[in-house]
Amino acid sequence: MILVWLIVILLVAGILAWWTARWSAQLPRWISLGGASINFILVLALWVRHSAQVLFLPQNTWFDEVNWIWIPQLGIHFHLAVDGLSLLLLLLTFLLGIMSVLDSWREIQHGLGFFHFNLMWILAGITGVFLAMDLFLFYFSWELMLVPMYFLIAVWGHERRIYAAVKFFIFTQLSGLLMLIAILALYFIHHRATGVFTFEYEELVGTPLTPHIALLLMLGFFVAFAVKLPMVPLHAWLPDAHTEAPTAGSVILAGLLLKTGAYGLLRFVMPLFPDAAHAFAPVAMTLAVIGIVYGAVLAFAQTDLKRLVAYTSISHLGFVLLGIFAWNEWALQGAVMVMLCHGISTGALFILVGQLQERTHTREVDRLSGLWATIPWLSGVGLFFALASMGLPGLGDFIGEFLVLLGTYVAHIWLTVVAALGILASTFYALRFVQRAFHGPNIHKWSIQDLVARETVILVPMMALLVWLGLYPQPVFNTFRPVMTSLQQYAKEESNPAPSGTPIKPLPHGEDRVAPRGGMQE
Repeated sequence: MILVWLIVILLVAGILAWWTARWSAQLPRWISLGGASINFILVLALWVRHSAQVLFLPQNTWFDEVNWIWIPQLGIHFHLAVDGLSLLLLLLTFLLGIMSVLDSWREIQHGLGFFHFNLMWILAGITGVFLAMDLFLFYFSWELMLVPMYFLIAVWGHERRIYAAVKFFIFTQLSGLLMLIAILALYFIHHRATGVFTFEYEELVGTPLTPHIALLLMLGFFVAFAVKLPMVPLHAWLPDAHTEAPTAGSVILAGLLLKTGAYGLLRFVMPLFPDAAHAFAPVAMTLAVIGIVYGAVLAFAQTDLKRLVAYTSISHLGFVLLGIFAWNEWALQGAVMVMLCHGISTGALFILVGQLQERTHTREVDRLSGLWATIPWLSGVGLFFALASMGLPGLGDFIGEFLVLLGTYVAHIWLTVVAALGILASTFYALRFVQRAFHGPNIHKWSIQDLVARETVILVPMMALLVWLGLYPQPVFNTFRPVMTSLQQYAKEESNPAPSGTPIKPLPHGEDRVAPRGGMQE
């Protein structure tokens, strides 16, 4: 029941926060902080319980699972399951959830109850995405994230918040509809082949598809995930959404919502459509490299700090897309490491920018020169996270990007060379940010408050995590390895398809299914 409680606690916390706001301005904050903290402790306990035995678990084994029949007439199950991949992303989800609540403690002063209701329900939707093993439940959770994030941007955002919220909604909703069409098509094709209506992920893996149909369905999933990732040229919503969102919204958006797109590519695209995904890999990797360089160059050109950090996300998530479609051990490990470290470092940068804006009432980098003279501790923290974003050795982001480049080199040398230029460009935008915001003379005569205790509690643990992941990433690799081994089987079997009458691809978490003569499964 722990997986059910992870969702229920957040939903109930959101309702309680909204309900209690009429009596107290502090209760919604404490309720949200308590809900996110309880979930973090539960998932951390689950990780500790399985960490000692994770290397000895059989391949395709869930750490925990709940599978209830929900709507039997349509083959819909309430099926939640957690493995190494989803466990790591859940830890990131609740960590950033805690940090978002703490950071919004002073920033959000109106509509407190409704704000925390939306924040908790976004986290519930993200949790459902990382746990759902029924495609109907997955799509339900995917859409659940959309509406609360729209309200966070539209109600508590900055000057152009309505424009940014509507743009975010349109991009996400239209791409989500493409995925819904692909899910329904796969649902009916599976029924035609087996006589069974089901949305179960484990049952749909291995559904016989013609190459043309497989490519179309794969693209339906891919576009939805690529918009969330975001991939060039489907990224246009991101800079506006980040710029206009409140700080907590930016943290959730960059640290978590973008990871749902990468998770969908890992969990669904390759296992459901291995042949089509491998055929599409050169295109996806090329788009990833374009995004790496494009995001870095555009970040260097920004003067608004929020837009600068937003474009760095496009560049960093390009490494994730590149690693996923390179599809070998190094690249996959690197992609997951970039996902985790980007969530921490970029989330911290948005928190930092929010703190600077709260003190100076500006995000323009040219108006922030000389801050080191008046806020040395906050400036030092900014330097740390800027160095993390550019991939300084010894920090987690370096491990992820290095492994992606190493894995991509095996698959495509020239794409690796171009992607490495993106790392070089990241050096320029990171150092430009530090030099123009923190160094130089204090020409604007800033005299503002340095880090306070609450801000230190937020930023120091995030710094420590990046150092830990940079120096000792092995626990993350160990946790992800069984999932990676399971995912890699699709790359191996795609080149040696099973003949008729022999076992086909094993299910990710179940028994092998046999394909009788004629191509049907039973």
